Amino acid sequence: MFISVVIPTYNRRPILEKCLLALEGQRPSGEIDHYEVVVVDDGSTDGTPDWLRASSSRFPSVRLIEQRHGGPAEGRNRGVSHARGDVIVFIDSDLVVTPTFLASHAKALTAAWRRNGNRLCFTYGAVINTANFEHPTHERHKLRDLSWAYFATGNVAIDRSVLEQSGLFDTGFRLYGWEDLELGERLRQMGVVLVRCPEAVGYHWHPAFRLEQIPDLIRVERERARMGLVFYRKHPSRRVRMIIQFTWMHRVLWSVLTLGGLVNERTLKPLLSWLIHRGQPSLALELLRLPLNRLGVEALYREAKATGLR
Repeated sequence: MFISVVIPTYNRRPILEKCLLALEGQRPSGEIDHYEVVVVDDGSTDGTPDWLRASSSRFPSVRLIEQRHGGPAEGRNRGVSHARGDVIVFIDSDLVVTPTFLASHAKALTAAWRRNGNRLCFTYGAVINTANFEHPTHERHKLRDLSWAYFATGNVAIDRSVLEQSGLFDTGFRLYGWEDLELGERLRQMGVVLVRCPEAVGYHWHPAFRLEQIPDLIRVERERARMGLVFYRKHPSRRVRMIIQFTWMHRVLWSVLTLGGLVNERTLKPLLSWLIHRGQPSLALELLRLPLNRLGVEALYREAKATGLR
């Protein structure tokens, strides 16, 4: 097979360098004839395109595509349109993969195609979250790294013709969230099967949590709420309601766990600050997830009421 790795990026130059170096270091595989890396720069302002052009000798597998800032859905679609491969691998630009990453996806896909007698499947690799910028692959696998998402573009591989038959990503998702899971709903309706591939490991880097990030995290939750309703309007099912947390059960759950909102980003600040000072930023962020989830669900219901959606 010929694999095209499609990576949308926006102002991620430092970690993108580690991402691309890891992809250049892939070990040969009998299932792979060729591979390329299609980087779609989404209007970065940090000099990413110029840096990539100047570094072309370091990244011989990389092809750079540029677009005005339009979001990851548009970027992934553009990357697929420029890709030459018959298999598309989607990863994020802050993912650092292991040397056997592409080989693992290729072997799992080939085995599934033979077993099923068709190509109606995709492989879903493992994503391990880390704040270790210098050595991201040193992070151990944690329980909170497990994901039950059906199609999340942080680490998936799929036959190009199957992907194109689905209609690719909906560029109506211009804010944060849900564009990949919405595509997943269409793939599910086509009978496309998820094949887990834990051997295809990627380490998802993000900076350690700081209190200064709280306003941005609140903004993201509000954007997710708006995009969640876009998702639900396209697929008005009970399943999608559960995915986006548009149910009375979720509303009650997060209200109870935050004591009706008494536990919020303001009242938690002293405890969060103490945890960060004690070297536990990940625990602090997990604790903050309680009020963030409540804010997200309440924003979802407000948006739904404002637009007449029940």
